[in-house]
Amino acid sequence: MEIRDPVHGSIPIHDAEIEIIEHPFFQRLRNIKQLGFSEYVFPGATHTRYLHSIGVMNVASMVFNYLFKDQQNPDIARLGETLRLGCLLHDIGHAPLSHSTESVMPMLSELKLPKKFLDGKGDRQASHEDYTIKSITDSSFTQSFAGVKKAFGVEPDAVAELVIGETSDASYFTVNGTNYFPLLHQLVSSEMDCDRMDYLLRDSYFCGVSYGKFDLDWIIDNLKICLEGNDAYLGISERAISTFDDFLLSRFHMFMMVYFHYRAVCLEQMLLRYFESEKDEYKIPADIEEYLEHDDAFLFKTLKKSKNVWAQRVVKNSIPKKILETFGAQHLPQMHDLEKYLKSENIDYIKSSSKGRLSKYYSSSSPQQKYPMKVMRESSLAKGHRTIKNIQEATDLFQKYSDSHAVSRIHCDFELLTSQQKGEVEKILRAF
Repeated sequence: MEIRDPVHGSIPIHDAEIEIIEHPFFQRLRNIKQLGFSEYVFPGATHTRYLHSIGVMNVASMVFNYLFKDQQNPDIARLGETLRLGCLLHDIGHAPLSHSTESVMPMLSELKLPKKFLDGKGDRQASHEDYTIKSITDSSFTQSFAGVKKAFGVEPDAVAELVIGETSDASYFTVNGTNYFPLLHQLVSSEMDCDRMDYLLRDSYFCGVSYGKFDLDWIIDNLKICLEGNDAYLGISERAISTFDDFLLSRFHMFMMVYFHYRAVCLEQMLLRYFESEKDEYKIPADIEEYLEHDDAFLFKTLKKSKNVWAQRVVKNSIPKKILETFGAQHLPQMHDLEKYLKSENIDYIKSSSKGRLSKYYSSSSPQQKYPMKVMRESSLAKGHRTIKNIQEATDLFQKYSDSHAVSRIHCDFELLTSQQKGEVEKILRAF
């Protein structure tokens, strides 16, 4: 079996994987858009989590086959298939409109995850990652792993562990004394994971923009397995640092120019207003089998039937006028003055603040230590001589972009204000 993809071309699917891909749990992703409300801005952005997930799996195979090209044995094949499935299923728990509906998920205790996957920090609101774990390890979907277990020896729990980055059985990921769990998890979720390698290219393609493009082939050709003791980490050749920097900047620019577009962000805020004002009209069920019904179409059907003003405005793509937009902290005092005036006049408004940062893994507040990405330097004269260091020691880009770049906006129904109110708002705005 193969799937034709506009980004990667022909993507081969193993026979043992067909049962997984054709299962209703995975097919649900056909009806969840990758970029949520972004299609209201970029009409081509109607691509789905389904196609993205298959693309991530394909990138994972490209990377794995390159890194392990000199190792061919059943244990390596098992790890390769585990990685493929970890990448294929990393988004299977996503709710309608992706991240926009996580606020109406139940408490974690209601989801009844297997005990080994509880974080031990008490009860909290469930997330899409929790639904991913539940889907893979404890649902009717779990039975679809019979084929890959027979063909490759893949265990569903090991796939879930790759997604969350914690394993209770490192021996599953250890071959010839080397623990490959850190590296494989990095390929599922890290500064340069297969997820990002796919969605940057895919989102830029379907949005019709060039911000997310980077040299995927060159990056893959320069990836390295870096050993520290018995643990294997993901690394990149020193000669490809500039391409890595380009990859980081591509993602940063996509956030600032596409993912943080004011219309999509405002629609998300309006959806949250609906959830807050109609707490019983729409909720994500804790029953994982009932969760199958919940896709974009299900949510929009609920919104269309609702008499709530925010639900109707979301359906009609009717956002309040954007009256103020600031970048960074320079004009925050004026924004404060505007908010103060709007509150004094009991004028309803929507405020949003989108913070873009170069890295969530490497920053002054959250330096990555558990699974650090590496840079390998190989001597052209002394054959076999290699030096390895952490990625933040090889590029100054993290330091240059260490601060968050915030975009703050205020929306209100400006046309409904009185002439005096309009004048006061315009007076405040002229101070910018």
